[in-house]
Amino acid sequence: MPDQMRGVYSIPVTPFNEDGSVDYPSLTNCVEWCVERGAHGIVLPVNASEGPYLTDAERAEVIRKGVEATAGAVPFVAGVTGTTTEHAVEYTKVAVDAGSDSVIAAPPNAASPDLMFDYYGAIAEAAGVPVWLQNNKPPTSPIIPTQLMVRMLKEIDHIDYVKEESLVPGQIMTQLFEQSGDSCHGIMGGMGGRFLTDEYHRGACGTMPSGHVTDAHRKLWDALEKGGKGEGHLQIVTDEAQSIWEQLLPSLNFEFLYSIAAYKMAFHRRGVIRTPVTRNPAAKKLDKLDIEELDRILDRLSPLLD
Repeated sequence: MPDQMRGVYSIPVTPFNEDGSVDYPSLTNCVEWCVERGAHGIVLPVNASEGPYLTDAERAEVIRKGVEATAGAVPFVAGVTGTTTEHAVEYTKVAVDAGSDSVIAAPPNAASPDLMFDYYGAIAEAAGVPVWLQNNKPPTSPIIPTQLMVRMLKEIDHIDYVKEESLVPGQIMTQLFEQSGDSCHGIMGGMGGRFLTDEYHRGACGTMPSGHVTDAHRKLWDALEKGGKGEGHLQIVTDEAQSIWEQLLPSLNFEFLYSIAAYKMAFHRRGVIRTPVTRNPAAKKLDKLDIEELDRILDRLSPLLD
């Protein structure tokens, strides 16, 4: 494990066969492909991996296969969000037993602040490895109050990192850095990297996007890291990084519109997974013109793709 988890932590999808069963060979290929394209870490299974729509047995096997495919090349962060504290602790034990370097969890729906504190405390105790607070927004999960995140970072051993993707992620990042001090080892953004340049300027240590354009995200990150440090937690965004981010925006906007269906179709069109089948009942369907638009986006991104 590095002293600080930093960079592009790619999220592979969970590929399915035509009958809806998990396509484990494609999963292995997807993880290996993300690593080969420059991911600094792997995160699996989470929302972009259709984690909530896997059975408990499938989820455990996806974690094991993911750790195996990563093969220690980069840190592996296992998604352990549960519907209850007991559920999340069970996933955490599976993840640690499989060899995960870290775990990430969002709070259960309708959880009160007191329940959130106890939930993350139990996960951290079971994990014994760095734990990420995933602060998303409804309907995916409830927002974690900022002061509660500060308290957990300061008071609960192994609560070290935050994935911030709530309504105003940049402002929340700044508040967390200012109020949590050295208790916070790092904050990464989500939402595909749509606000990465602002997040980086505010001090983000990385991003957790879907991995279908990992190579482009890695080039963006490398350009960001050339900027160096400003005052405090501030980091300098280079003109090169700003330009690459602007090149990525059409892809990021398409992803925002179609979510998992877009991630899977892009992986499929790039020859990484065998089918673009989704299990998520909320997944939007791509029609013929959507697929043509995705192909145009990928073609225009080709200078950033390996």
